Amino acid sequence: MMLKEMQRLPEAVQLIEKASMMYLENGTPDTAAMALERAGKLIENVDPEKAVQLYQQTANVFENEERLRQAVELLGKASRLLVRGRRFDEAALSIQKEKNIYKEIENYPTCYKKTIAQVLVHLHRNDYVAAERCVRESYSIPGFSGSEDCAALEQLLEGYDQQDQDQVSDVCNSPLFKYMDNDYAKLGLSLMVPGGGVKKKSPATPQAKPDGVTATAADEEEDEYSGGLC
Repeated sequence: MMLKEMQRLPEAVQLIEKASMMYLENGTPDTAAMALERAGKLIENVDPEKAVQLYQQTANVFENEERLRQAVELLGKASRLLVRGRRFDEAALSIQKEKNIYKEIENYPTCYKKTIAQVLVHLHRNDYVAAERCVRESYSIPGFSGSEDCAALEQLLEGYDQQDQDQVSDVCNSPLFKYMDNDYAKLGLSLMVPGGGVKKKSPATPQAKPDGVTATAADEEEDEYSGGLC
């Protein structure tokens, strides 16, 4: 896109917004929603904040028309942009809205995925309590407690709480997390436990003794436990 065209994008988006309002007033919400979504796509790379607003407006139009599948798709776009911009507080609220709609339309497996997204966002907000609450509340969703998503999240929270970077990394590098939407997969791969991410599971490397020096009883005792207290 030429620089001149990019500079005129905000003006174009403003006109599309006006047009969408007219479509709504004239009783054609579908056309209004299509116009708003198109405006969001146009401005996304230039002004992500404005794109989020447009996608949320589109979702509202669809929701008012009880077209929940279309509404939740647009909310998903808004959530991913919020995560990309590291606006985690807003992202957490947006993902919760998605999850509520998926629950309403009884798409339970997607609810599990949204719980993973929520937990990753909350942990990046350094809010372990909110992350744990998301998992606890998800037990009311049919099938969640026996799912691999649930098992992985329990492992993730345990590792995070115990400051075990190895355990957290193992979970976040699993296919379940790596093949999520790219923005969430990146959150998983960049997640560090509190306290600097010291890997607890790495055994201490025994130091070499100079030739001719006999190990003392204390040294032998330390060697005996060096690999076992991780």
